[in-house]
Amino acid sequence: MSDEHPELSGYEPQDADRPLRSRRALTLMRIVVVLGLVALVVPGILTTLQVATTTAANTCRVATQHFYPYSVGSDARFELTGPGGLGWQCYAVDRNERETYVLPLGIIPAAPRAAETGIPA
Repeated sequence: MSDEHPELSGYEPQDADRPLRSRRALTLMRIVVVLGLVALVVPGILTTLQVATTTAANTCRVATQHFYPYSVGSDARFELTGPGGLGWQCYAVDRNERETYVLPLGIIPAAPRAAETGIPA
């Protein structure tokens, strides 16, 4: 056996208890891994929230125009304890800025279906 490859000679170093990497290197690797995971997960969460907000606002606008045609606007918001339970709730806003509950949009809002809301297709 040659001395060029000591790992092939079967020789074990005397300080085998010592870790292969220093504490500083391990800490740096852990930080890099956590930052990488955050960089992968956070954009997905933000995109999902944006899509849900836009869908809820558009669905609420359509439902408000159908059920309350004389309302000035609509407001869709996520509520933990709203009239429709946990999820997105739709409110119609009149000229005096009073809000009237229209319908629940659920946890994951979707476009209204004609059979459920009576809105013509």
